[in-house]
Amino acid sequence: MNFIVPDWPAPSNVRCLITTRTGGVSHPPYSSLNLGSHVGDDPLHVAQNRRAIRNFLPDEPKWLNQIHGNRIVNLDEPETSDADGAFTRQPNVVCAIMTADCLPVLLSGRNTVAALHAGWRGLAAGIIEKTVPVMGENALVAYLGPAIGQEAFEVGEEVLDALEAESAAFRKGANGKWHADLYAVARMKLEKAGISGVHGGNYCTYRDASRFFSHRRDGKTGRMGSFIWLDHRL
Repeated sequence: MNFIVPDWPAPSNVRCLITTRTGGVSHPPYSSLNLGSHVGDDPLHVAQNRRAIRNFLPDEPKWLNQIHGNRIVNLDEPETSDADGAFTRQPNVVCAIMTADCLPVLLSGRNTVAALHAGWRGLAAGIIEKTVPVMGENALVAYLGPAIGQEAFEVGEEVLDALEAESAAFRKGANGKWHADLYAVARMKLEKAGISGVHGGNYCTYRDASRFFSHRRDGKTGRMGSFIWLDHRL
């Protein structure tokens, strides 16, 4: 099973991992470690893949019903519902989000961690700006997981308009379309929110078909998972 373990200066009590597409049992086009139960894959295969991931986590992940918005939930409270971000202050509570081109953003303080599903809609709606204040810590660091790269992410004027404040993250292509850099947009927003320690952001899910699922590239495909939690032992 091939994981990405973020290389970032998170506190010693913070644990996280990000899955790739390899190491599971799903058949094409979901091959092989698909964690998404909503994409048409065989439910038995998804369940087996999730059980395999569970062996590397302290508890069952708190899966979200992601809606490409800016709602975040506190996993330490009983209510959970549609959301694109989650945070916790309790040990062994696993924040989880799924992606296949959208940007996974992991945030860490000493006593709080969060995971965000940040596609362009979520970024435009301010999911980063909403999350940072509720975490309640000053010394936060961020990690940007695998997302679609700028060369592959061709978008229309509506995306540029929605992210006008981050227009420097867009480049016009030869055909008149725009190419958006989700990593650059997130870095700008994190910096504005007071987070200067931003790490990762060196992947392209679209171009690296052997390692990553990509909805833009393949249409019907699986989902990777990004997980973060506080270790109770530290």
